[in-house]
Amino acid sequence: MSTIQIRVDAGMKKNVKKIFDDIGIDMSSAIKVYLKQVIINKGIPFKLVTENGMTISQENKILDASADVKADKNVKTFNEWKEVKSYLNSLK
Repeated sequence: MSTIQIRVDAGMKKNVKKIFDDIGIDMSSAIKVYLKQVIINKGIPFKLVTENGMTISQENKILDASADVKADKNVKTFNEWKEVKSYLNSLK
Protein backbone atom coordinates (compact mmCIF):
# COMPACT_ATOMS: atom_id res chain seq x y z
CA MET A 1 0.00 0.00 0.00
CA SER A 2 1.03 3.58 -0.64
CA THR A 3 -0.12 6.87 0.86
CA ILE A 4 -1.23 9.99 -1.00
CA GLN A 5 -1.53 13.29 0.86
CA ILE A 6 -3.32 16.29 -0.60
CA ARG A 7 -4.11 19.73 0.73
CA VAL A 8 -7.52 21.21 0.04
CA ASP A 9 -9.47 24.18 1.30
CA ALA A 10 -11.28 23.34 4.58
CA GLY A 11 -14.62 24.41 3.08
CA MET A 12 -14.14 22.12 0.09
CA LYS A 13 -13.29 19.18 2.35
CA LYS A 14 -16.38 19.83 4.49
CA ASN A 15 -18.69 20.05 1.43
CA VAL A 16 -17.24 16.92 -0.17
CA LYS A 17 -17.36 14.97 3.10
CA LYS A 18 -21.06 15.81 3.48
CA ILE A 19 -21.80 14.57 -0.05
CA PHE A 20 -19.83 11.36 0.52
CA ASP A 21 -21.53 10.83 3.90
CA ASP A 22 -24.92 11.26 2.20
CA ILE A 23 -24.11 8.53 -0.33
CA GLY A 24 -22.46 6.28 2.25
CA ILE A 25 -18.82 6.35 1.16
CA ASP A 26 -15.76 7.58 3.02
CA MET A 27 -13.25 10.00 1.52
CA SER A 28 -10.53 7.38 1.06
CA SER A 29 -12.86 4.96 -0.77
CA ALA A 30 -14.17 7.74 -3.01
CA ILE A 31 -10.65 8.75 -4.00
CA LYS A 32 -9.77 5.10 -4.71
CA VAL A 33 -12.86 4.84 -6.97
CA TYR A 34 -11.75 8.00 -8.80
CA LEU A 35 -8.20 6.71 -9.27
CA LYS A 36 -9.49 3.36 -10.57
CA GLN A 37 -11.67 5.23 -13.08
CA VAL A 38 -8.63 7.24 -14.23
CA ILE A 39 -6.88 3.93 -14.99
CA ILE A 40 -9.92 2.47 -16.79
CA ASN A 41 -10.48 5.64 -18.86
CA LYS A 42 -6.76 6.35 -19.32
CA GLY A 43 -7.47 9.92 -18.26
CA ILE A 44 -9.85 12.01 -16.23
CA PRO A 45 -13.16 10.11 -16.24
CA PHE A 46 -15.43 13.11 -16.73
CA LYS A 47 -15.70 16.34 -18.70
CA LEU A 48 -13.88 19.22 -17.02
CA VAL A 49 -16.14 22.26 -16.70
CA THR A 50 -15.87 25.68 -15.12
CA GLU A 51 -18.18 27.06 -12.44
CA ASN A 52 -20.48 28.13 -15.29
CA GLY A 53 -20.88 24.51 -16.41
CA MET A 54 -18.96 25.10 -19.63
CA THR A 55 -15.70 23.69 -20.86
CA ILE A 56 -12.72 26.01 -20.96
CA SER A 57 -12.92 25.88 -24.76
CA GLN A 58 -16.57 26.98 -24.71
CA GLU A 59 -15.80 29.87 -22.37
CA ASN A 60 -12.87 30.95 -24.54
CA LYS A 61 -15.13 30.97 -27.63
CA ILE A 62 -17.59 33.20 -25.80
CA LEU A 63 -14.81 35.55 -24.69
CA ASP A 64 -13.41 35.67 -28.25
CA ALA A 65 -16.87 36.38 -29.68
CA SER A 66 -17.40 39.12 -27.10
CA ALA A 67 -14.08 40.71 -28.04
CA ASP A 68 -15.05 40.52 -31.74
CA VAL A 69 -18.34 42.29 -31.06
CA LYS A 70 -16.57 45.02 -29.09
CA ALA A 71 -14.16 45.45 -32.03
CA ASP A 72 -17.08 45.35 -34.50
CA LYS A 73 -15.61 42.23 -36.14
CA ASN A 74 -17.56 39.19 -37.34
CA VAL A 75 -20.84 40.84 -36.41
CA LYS A 76 -23.92 39.58 -38.24
CA THR A 77 -27.08 41.62 -38.63
CA PHE A 78 -30.49 40.23 -39.42
CA ASN A 79 -33.79 41.76 -40.48
CA GLU A 80 -36.08 38.91 -39.49
CA TRP A 81 -36.23 36.21 -36.87
CA LYS A 82 -36.26 33.43 -39.46
CA GLU A 83 -32.88 34.67 -40.74
CA VAL A 84 -31.52 34.38 -37.19
CA LYS A 85 -32.92 30.86 -36.83
CA SER A 86 -31.52 29.82 -40.19
CA TYR A 87 -28.08 31.18 -39.30
CA LEU A 88 -28.06 29.50 -35.88
CA ASN A 89 -29.15 26.19 -37.41
CA SER A 90 -26.29 26.43 -39.92
CA LEU A 91 -23.81 26.49 -37.01
CA LYS A 92 -24.80 23.02 -35.73
